[in-house]
Amino acid sequence: MTRTASPKGGRYKRDFGVPKDSAQESFTDTDSRIMKRSGGGYDYGYNAHTAVDEAAQLVVAAELSNNAADSDRLPVLLAAVKANLGEDARQVLADAGFRSEAVFEQLKDSPSELIVALGREGKQALDIDAEQYPRTAAMDARLKTPPGQAAYRKRKWIVEAPNGWIKSVLGFRQFSLRGVVRIFVFEAG
Repeated sequence: MTRTASPKGGRYKRDFGVPKDSAQESFTDTDSRIMKRSGGGYDYGYNAHTAVDEAAQLVVAAELSNNAADSDRLPVLLAAVKANLGEDARQVLADAGFRSEAVFEQLKDSPSELIVALGREGKQALDIDAEQYPRTAAMDARLKTPPGQAAYRKRKWIVEAPNGWIKSVLGFRQFSLRGVVRIFVFEAG
């Protein structure tokens, strides 16, 4: 690394405009964040969520976030469903990424029937402290019932088909725009 003199005679540790080696901000899209890729490694990107109608298998709401975690996004997505359709979803089937005691508490009076996975299907049983996590324990009990299991099994064929078409058939795997505001306006517009 070269050192250059400042106008007042001092010295910089690196050339002007050259970031530190440890800098982890995208210089072309400062709204994006580092997120893990499904195939391994990391990229700057966004986290997208969709709500899909069971009967028509159409995306009825989509939300975009620059946070890799899904756990707080369910209320936002359900608000988008209500805004787009004029009514609440009757049933919500969500994967384990949306699991959150705080969100379960927030949605406890929701008119939507909420069924959220607590872990991967077929894996070992979870040991949930019902005193500390009462809403999560209630969700666990619901998922252990035959109606809860039957309802959750539908999630894969409802939501994965439209997302598979969007990615594989339409080839839409990335945005050409930069900034969460521009991307969101593009999606909504």
